[in-house]
Amino acid sequence: MAIALTETGLIMEQQSRISVYFRGRAVGEYFADLLVNNLVLVELKAASRLTTEHEAQLLNNLRATPYEVGLLLNFGPKPDFLRKVFDNERKTITWKM
Repeated sequence: MAIALTETGLIMEQQSRISVYFRGRAVGEYFADLLVNNLVLVELKAASRLTTEHEAQLLNNLRATPYEVGLLLNFGPKPDFLRKVFDNERKTITWKM
């Protein structure tokens, strides 16, 4: 995946360290599977199917970080994907990037 993204000219970072915030305070770090063009969080799975838990994880990561767009890609028996958006205007903190 990383090779394919780079070959298309996208800037891609693997296991990107991202600060996580709760009520305006840094509470820890999260490592995104991929961060594309410093805009899109990508979570990679190899599960039998995408579940509500996978979706909740992606949404929570979007809520707790300055990123607004997330992709959940499943490379299981039946490949699937999910795109989620969580607008920063809905978040209550100021980001320090």
